[in-house]
Order: sequence, then C-alpha cells, then structure tokens
Amino acid sequence: MEDQSIVYTLDEAISTIGFGKCQGLVLAYAGLGWIAESMEIMLLSFVGPAVKSEWGLSSNEESMITTVVFAGMLIGAYSWGLISDTYGRTKSLLGVAIVTTIASILSAVSPDYVWLLSLRWMVGFGLGGGHVYSSWFLEFVPTPNRGTWMVIFSTFWSVGTVFETALAWIVMPSLGWRWLLALSSLPCFALLILYGFIPETPRYLCMKGRTSEAHTVLEKIASLNRTKLPPGILVSDQITDVNEEFSQSEDTNFLTSRIKVTKDSKTSSPSSSLVLFSSKLIRTTFLLWFLYFGNTFAYYGIVLLTSELSSGQSKCTSITSLSENIQDASLYINVFVTSLAEFPGLLLSAIIVDKAGRKFSMAIMMLLCFILLLPLVSHQQEILTTSLLFGARMFSSATFTVACIYAPEVYPTSVRSTGVGIATAIGRIGGMICPLVAVGLVSSCHQTAAVMLFEFVVAIVGLCVLFFPFETKGRELTDSVNVSSSNLLM
Repeated sequence: MEDQSIVYTLDEAISTIGFGKCQGLVLAYAGLGWIAESMEIMLLSFVGPAVKSEWGLSSNEESMITTVVFAGMLIGAYSWGLISDTYGRTKSLLGVAIVTTIASILSAVSPDYVWLLSLRWMVGFGLGGGHVYSSWFLEFVPTPNRGTWMVIFSTFWSVGTVFETALAWIVMPSLGWRWLLALSSLPCFALLILYGFIPETPRYLCMKGRTSEAHTVLEKIASLNRTKLPPGILVSDQITDVNEEFSQSEDTNFLTSRIKVTKDSKTSSPSSSLVLFSSKLIRTTFLLWFLYFGNTFAYYGIVLLTSELSSGQSKCTSITSLSENIQDASLYINVFVTSLAEFPGLLLSAIIVDKAGRKFSMAIMMLLCFILLLPLVSHQQEILTTSLLFGARMFSSATFTVACIYAPEVYPTSVRSTGVGIATAIGRIGGMICPLVAVGLVSSCHQTAAVMLFEFVVAIVGLCVLFFPFETKGRELTDSVNVSSSNLLM
C-alpha cells in the first residue's frame, strides 16, 4: 500500500523511468509514420511527369496532382490535431493510418485523372496528421534530452526521402508509376498492422483526468525499461499559468519538490482553437504561423533552385524540361544527392539544440541560410552554386527540425496537437504558394528576384524566432493553461 502522503507528478515519473526500451519502440513507430509521410510527398516528384506523359495531361493538370495533396494536408493538419486533443493521440494515429493506406493503395489503380486527383487528395488529408506522431513521441521523452531525441526522430523524414528516391530509381524505369504508388504505401500498411501495440500517452490521460489509466501505462513503461516508478501516488500536475510557467529560471530543477496537490483545481475549458488566441498564447501562435509558413516557403524554394540551377538548367530553360527527362538517371542522382543535404543539418541540430536552446539554434541556422543564399543573387559557377544550395537546404531543413521540437513544447497538452496542426497547415500554404511564385521568376530568367524573395522570407523567419516570448530548453511540458473568457481575443 502506497503512502498516501507522498505524491509524484508525471514529469517526475517519466524522468525517473528514463529513456529505455519502451521509448525506443515508440520512436520506431513514430519514425515509421514520418517515413511514410516523406515517401508519399517525395514520390510526387516522379509520378506527376510520368502520368502527364501516359495520359497526355497539360502542365496545369500535372501540377494539380501535387496541389491536391497539399490541399488535403492543409485541411487534415487541423482536423487530425483537433481529433488528437479531443479523443486521444492513438485514435488520431489510427485514423491517419487507415485513410492514408486505403487512399494510397487505391490511387495506384486509378482508372482516370479525376479518380487520381480525388484519391491523392485523400492521401494528403491523411498525411496532414503526420504532426501527431511528433506530439505523441514527445510526450514519452524525459525532459533533459528531449531536444536531442526529437532531432533523432526527425532523421526518419530524411531517411524516407532518400529511400523513396532510390525506390523510384529502381521501379519507375521498368514497372512504372502505379507500382511506385503501391510499393510506397507499404509503410502506411505496416503502421496499421502494428497499431495494436502502441500505448496512449500518460500525459494525455492525466490531462483528461484518467490518472489511474496513466499510472497503468507508466507501470508498463517502467517494466519494459527495467526501472521503477517513484514511491507514492501519481497525481496530475497543477494547472499553471503560462506566464508563470515560463518565467521561471532556466536552471529550475525538472524534478520538482513532491507536494500534496489539491483536488479542487479547476480551469475553464473553452474550444482548443480559442485557447490558442488567448492573451497567454496569441503571440506565440502568430509567430509560429510565420515560422512555419516562411520556412516551408523558403525550403521548397531552395529545392526548386537546386533543381534549376545545379543541374545544367541555369540558362533560363523551362523547369518543365526537367520533368520531360524523367527516365534520365541524372534526375534521380540530382534529387538523391540534394536530399543528403539534410543529414548534416540534423547532426548540427542534435549537437546544439539542447545546449544552445531552441531559439538560438533556429536563429543562427536562419542566418547561415541567408548568408549562403546571398551570392546567388548573381550567376555563379555550377560547382559553387550547387555547394551554396546544398548548405542552404541543410540549414533550412535543420531550422524546421528544431521548429518541430519547439512547437509541441510551447503548447500545453490540452491544445498541443491542435496548435501544431494549425501551424503545420499554415506551412502547407507556403508550400503551395512557393512554386506558383518562384517557378515564374526562375523560368523567366529572374534569378536575382527569386533569390531576393527567398532572402526576404528567410530574414522574416529569423526575426520571428527572436521575438518568441520564451525558451523551452530544459522545461517540463505543461498540461493545461488557465484561460478565462475575458482572456480570449475574439
């Protein structure tokens, strides 16, 4: 019988249990989810041109195959985030896996263009829930090394990108785009098969008042990790004011003193969407929107410039000429090599994110990205151009990696998936707009204007990072926030 006078919080429990076998299994499942998403996005680079050739599509019809996926992701990001915060992380992940798997497999046997667009939109809607994997994994990780482990989690995206490029290189020339779609859906199918083994996060259960269920999950985690829970009774963390939570010194010990928590702590529970616009969170919410939009816009812009300027296309030829050589091995080599740029960025992020902090890491990497792009306002030698773009992509992708750590950390559990989902959706808008703006500039021999546009966006993102109200390095995750109706900005 536990001593009723001794209690411990969820953060104390997770820190005591440590990172072990259970978190490794959670990382593997969440990582598989990100591999699945990155493969479905990457295959668009190869499927569009092949479908255009086979079905005699126009360039606009070809581009719609990509646009509908991003449109589906735009809606799905918010929808799955809301489902996650309302019904649980695992239920949201199940829905994501079901929708993505079914739509992906069916799109491989699409009888015509309209069916392909409809099914790829559904794939995009499913992929919109990819951010739930990061929130789910985050809530199992102890505070001290959370940043490093989240960077490791982000490597799965790059692994999926490289793997999809290699798969396309093997499959497309001999079997065609339908087989590429079918084989690329296998990770999604694996997620469905393995779903029965994944647990709900104790943090979500505590946030919903299901403390006994959370305790059961923690006992299973401790058993798998061959450790023990702290002595005493698990209690939900007290509701804390966001300003108070983040005004504490960064040196505050993550293992707080064990205290007797009163049971009459109550908070209002307005809509998740409204909480994001409360006086406590509105500044963070809007800055995150700018960060996600700008970084996604810049990232896809750098990818576009890489394809155009470092592959022998720099003499103002149409970007569509690249798609007409889909069977040319040089295309696969180019995409494969540039995808590797993300791995050094991930390594850099892993080294500095828990030492220098999230804000400083993002700011310094945006600055380096800005510096590397600057020489490209005028034409450079091909080797120098490729090197500069390689480095710019490295730092841009690394910034987004840290942003994907910062965003779920900065929101309380009650609105974490919703907040990250909306920010992700805003980022998708940047991904949709970038080709419309940048393709016209680059293909019209306006390289300087295109680069200056990306430089401007990168600079804005860097400024947004500096204005974030607080650093999350070494902070415990918060579960709720006091929000009264008077604090909501309508």
